[in-house]
Amino acid sequence: MTKTSMLAASALIAALSIPIVVSAQTPTPAPVPQFKSEKCYGIAKAGKNDCQTTSSSCAGTSRRDGQADAWLYVPAGACERIVGGSLSPKA
Repeated sequence: MTKTSMLAASALIAALSIPIVVSAQTPTPAPVPQFKSEKCYGIAKAGKNDCQTTSSSCAGTSRRDGQADAWLYVPAGACERIVGGSLSPKA
């Protein structure tokens, strides 16, 4: 293979791999669970929230444990029994 054909092959491979890399990095919201659920604020570990907060873009982007506006889906009625859990974002 000549240098020109190697360069062309490398460019083609790079161009074809860009959509795969970009789609792998796109955050997606957590799917709504099939059980009766509620959003529970203030209990998510850093990087484990279920969706967007006021300071982060989407699921898995909370910056610290117990972030007041980060939430997780929990079974209905369970949030108020979890220490630090709240049914509305904390101020």
